[in-house]
Amino acid sequence: MLTSLLSLSERRLIWLFIGILTVKIGYIVGNGLELIGDESYYWDWSRQPDWCYYSKPPMVAWIIAVATTLGGSSVESVRLPAAILNLLTLVYLYKTTSALYSPKAGCLALLMLIAMPFNVLLGFIMTIDAPLCCFWAMSLYYLAQALFKQRDKAWLWAGCATGAAVLSKQVALLLPLMVLIFLALEQNRRQLLLSRCFFSYLAPVLLSLIPILAWNAEHDWVMYEHSKHHLTQEVLNLSARASQAASFIGYQLLLISPLLCVLVISDSAKRLRHFKQLNAAEQFLTLTGPVLLAGIFLLNIGQKTQGNWAVPFYFSAIILISGSYSQLKTLPNSLTNGIKLGLGLVLITYALPLLISVFNLTNSPLDPTSRFKYWRQLATQVDNYRQQHGQDAFIITLGHRFMTSELAFYLPEQPQVYRYETTGQIASQYELWPGPNDPIGHSAYLIVEHKYIPLPKAITNAFEHIQTLGQIENPLDISNPYHVLLAQGLKQWPVLSRPD
Repeated sequence: MLTSLLSLSERRLIWLFIGILTVKIGYIVGNGLELIGDESYYWDWSRQPDWCYYSKPPMVAWIIAVATTLGGSSVESVRLPAAILNLLTLVYLYKTTSALYSPKAGCLALLMLIAMPFNVLLGFIMTIDAPLCCFWAMSLYYLAQALFKQRDKAWLWAGCATGAAVLSKQVALLLPLMVLIFLALEQNRRQLLLSRCFFSYLAPVLLSLIPILAWNAEHDWVMYEHSKHHLTQEVLNLSARASQAASFIGYQLLLISPLLCVLVISDSAKRLRHFKQLNAAEQFLTLTGPVLLAGIFLLNIGQKTQGNWAVPFYFSAIILISGSYSQLKTLPNSLTNGIKLGLGLVLITYALPLLISVFNLTNSPLDPTSRFKYWRQLATQVDNYRQQHGQDAFIITLGHRFMTSELAFYLPEQPQVYRYETTGQIASQYELWPGPNDPIGHSAYLIVEHKYIPLPKAITNAFEHIQTLGQIENPLDISNPYHVLLAQGLKQWPVLSRPD
């Protein structure tokens, strides 16, 4: 079955790509799932284009800004770039594998990636992972062309792709580091370190850092403080470390699919053990894949890591497996069964909204789609209060940044929604943006999570009078409803009361 599928993919490759894009766009249009918090948060960024933002470089916001300018601020417009970027990821993974091995290997790599559930998410959720993975895959292709096909112009293209990846997420800086290590280790290519070609690769990468560094210099290096927080968390005891490691591994098994994940890990471990015996191309792929995977697994032992951090590192591991196994007369059961199981899980992932409804699992602990629901409902209920008490007042939230961005997206006319951070810290992009122009004397609706009642003094002192209008049920946390209050007569814009 898999052999026939590979053969068909080789003969009908263009139609395969067209079919993939059609399915992804159709799913975006037809699944009925609302934006998750990250998507609405990045969409809110896109309304104020900048060179960088609180926690991430600007690429995701730039792309969403272009998409919504062309198509309007709808769920479909926000998510359509994810489908296109994911298609490009698949195309470049195929091209890289084909260039280093064979078209058959390229199709095998394509099938492996399609059979991994995380690829479903990459193709319809518009977060930083979509552009990161796309530009990472592009970088691998052009670097392979430059290093192993001796195409000098590919160095510049590789640099542009890596620069775009850096503008998507800071982790992309690992790519030039791995290239540097590869050239230092590879005696026959060591002279490239001082060549014009290598400089043409580094130049766009360094240029991509300029807007990020300039913006952070103006904002007290807030993005790097945020990133440092991820790497300097409190030391965990042995039990907590074991639990955390198990959670991370479980996440990988779900994202990659169990059999393919085990195959990737075992193959990566083998290549790490026999690194010196690998040829140059395999060493390069091992450095940009298995080495980084090993690093993220080791990092997870000491501190909390997010399951999606490892996603782009799997690409080189997929290429290595596809290149090796495609040369065999018969594909091993470990691979064929892994792809079959993965494709089954992919189909289940696509069908989740329907399955959750059919089996009456909505809002249960087994409902992974709960993150995609209820925001439109919350916005509708907030707008009902605005209809009754006037729509001229601006809106301030006390709660998670996702509530702020989701209200901004789903409220009629998509107004600017402001957020007050009760800790006094800069905890999101909202604390970096100014308040409304000339707000003194105006009224505001306060949308407040239950845990922030009673209100902080900075809020109560900022208005002449505050009255409670009602509560809105929080379906995701019954014990933490939303309070709606009308604050009248603003005396001063509430500023962060930073702790000493």
